[in-house]
Amino acid sequence: MRDGAPKPSGVQSVDRALTILETMAEHGEELGVTELGRRLGVHKATASRLVSTLAGHGLVERSANSDRYRLGLGLVRLAAAATAGLELIREARPILVHLANETGETTNLAILDGDAVVNIDQVTPPDQMVNVNWVGRRTPLHCTSSGKVLLAHLPDSEHARLLTGALELHTPNTVVDRELLEAQLLEVAVKGFAWTIEELEVGLNAVAAPVRDASGTVVAAVSVSGPAYRLAPRRISGCGRLVREAGAHVSQRLGFVEDHITTPARVASNR
Repeated sequence: MRDGAPKPSGVQSVDRALTILETMAEHGEELGVTELGRRLGVHKATASRLVSTLAGHGLVERSANSDRYRLGLGLVRLAAAATAGLELIREARPILVHLANETGETTNLAILDGDAVVNIDQVTPPDQMVNVNWVGRRTPLHCTSSGKVLLAHLPDSEHARLLTGALELHTPNTVVDRELLEAQLLEVAVKGFAWTIEELEVGLNAVAAPVRDASGTVVAAVSVSGPAYRLAPRRISGCGRLVREAGAHVSQRLGFVEDHITTPARVASNR
């Protein structure tokens, strides 16, 4: 350990694996497990297990001509995702600020992360105190406004995969009937925004709209959320219009042009 304090074995393994990546990056050379073990101060067998794990994730790769390892293309994928996420946040931030001031409610930017939604940025109006920071939190797709937006615009195969199995009931208002949910998702494509009325948490309502990249692919959702007594059902339509406009503005900043939209087959067939 670099700080000299003992670490649990799992954390120590992570620390050593990251040190391997840093060492390869710093020296820019292929390294064998014996050399890596020496630099880490561990037995060759331990270094071999760590490198094998990293190789399994594509973060390092074995040279075809030797038993030495170099950084793998998996790191390129991670770097690209991180860069894209930073660009998305940077381009969306001023729009989120404007939307928060315009609606008086908290705004969020969310992306699809596996089988859930993860919020990557949040803006709260300056005159409000909000105890819940949603950034980094993973939430379900079927009972969040951002999740419904992302589901509505997925390719059919991915859409079907993510909705396989029973839908979890989070509140009495959570939509768990698959036919009803599918009908709502079709409506998202028509109206340009999705909404939830106390579906994830009792007392919390939200509205969201899609964000598209230059190719027209929906890559994120921008949302407004607030307490049900303030973001009441009568405000959903008006907030939906504002959120839809905000999503369009972010999309423009990402290079999207209106005629680049690609409509999922299930949506096109119901128009």
